[in-house]
Amino acid sequence: MSKQQRRYFGTDGIRGRVGDGAITPDFVLKLGWAVGRVLAKEQNSRVLIGKDTRISGYMFESALQAGLSAAGVDVYLLGPMPTPGIAYLTRTFHAQAGIVISASHNPYHDNGIKFFSGEGTKLSDDIELEIEAMLDEPLTTVESIDLGKAVRIEDARGRYVEFCKSSVPLKMNFSGMKLVVDCANGATYHVAPDVFKELGAEIVVMGAEPDGFNINQNCGSTEPRLLQAAVLEHQADLGIALDGDGDRLIMVDHTGQIVDGDDLLFIIARSLKLRGKGSSEIVGTLMSNLGLEQALAAHDMTLHRSKVGDRYVIEKLKETGGTVGGESSGHIICLDKTTTGDGIIAALQVLCEIRRTGSTLHDLKSLVTKYPQTLINVRVKKMIDITMDQTISDAVKMAEDQLADQGRVLLRPSGTEPVIRVMVEGRDATLTQQLATDIANVIKTSIENS
Repeated sequence: MSKQQRRYFGTDGIRGRVGDGAITPDFVLKLGWAVGRVLAKEQNSRVLIGKDTRISGYMFESALQAGLSAAGVDVYLLGPMPTPGIAYLTRTFHAQAGIVISASHNPYHDNGIKFFSGEGTKLSDDIELEIEAMLDEPLTTVESIDLGKAVRIEDARGRYVEFCKSSVPLKMNFSGMKLVVDCANGATYHVAPDVFKELGAEIVVMGAEPDGFNINQNCGSTEPRLLQAAVLEHQADLGIALDGDGDRLIMVDHTGQIVDGDDLLFIIARSLKLRGKGSSEIVGTLMSNLGLEQALAAHDMTLHRSKVGDRYVIEKLKETGGTVGGESSGHIICLDKTTTGDGIIAALQVLCEIRRTGSTLHDLKSLVTKYPQTLINVRVKKMIDITMDQTISDAVKMAEDQLADQGRVLLRPSGTEPVIRVMVEGRDATLTQQLATDIANVIKTSIENS
């Protein structure tokens, strides 16, 4: 079965609006059973389940638990936990798999299911396809004596807090630093504040009162405006914005400026390079700014570009022997610390570099000179193959001719929502804005006429 034949899995598991398509209780129950049959084939198999703070998480947790139990798999329930925390605990519990109930940075009415292997890594394409094939089989229930049991892990939060703190050198602390921490009303609400506070920082907490509906609502890494204002209001050293499931990080410097994933990737990569650690092979994505590539080159580091999606960044890191990779959106992977993107771990590495060098976050950010980049999300009711539309191809070619060798154009369908992303990058901000708008309008017209 080829990747093109996938029916359910996108770039980051299965995601959509609650009640639609695959995001229904009956499908998720069958999915739990299929995962149990594929991933947990040995006796006494166990699978961990964690979730973010969406109201629908309770429903899908129960459905997964029922499906896994029917397949004869024991279930360890973690409750609300950041995605990277679930990856970590899957390894430490020697489980066969970890399941995350989350739609990451999406609004509350969406949800999704994503998976980690027993090694705390994203599942391979082959395993995902095997799960899809199992979904076509009739659901059968093991004998009653073999049904899986469910256990709630009461100390999951504390275990992960200690793991995050262990990524900081023993003699390092952040006393004297004032931080504003935005938890996006998501899965880090009861983790991130304790991590930074226990490492000595003075913290102001935002977005830590989830009610099932306010996850990512005017807060977090996708909506940092209130964080920017709070950093200035509290005269903080910096701000930390996580997303709903805790695998993304955006920061704000003391002047209120955004420090995005490209900036953070450079800061962490440069720190490792100057200390003689890690690798000179750094991984970004097709969306990574040309300015990042040039800044890394100035420090004798090479930027390799993967497809968009943290799973592809990790694949490219393993291929190149790299240690650090990331996305502009804030997925930062530090393979010397953990197995997947982790917003808290990445923030701690940046704080360590600030402490080591005595620099401000603003100083470190200024080492990267970005090319102006315009990103427009064209929301669509149905996806089309943009590579086969001659009108769109002509619009892209015209834009590339105008940019010459001083920029680039990238079109890509989102793997998590019905959106086509238009990105134009170049030295002239006005030109990039105009070209991106022109291409977006062509796409809208083509879709309406198709």
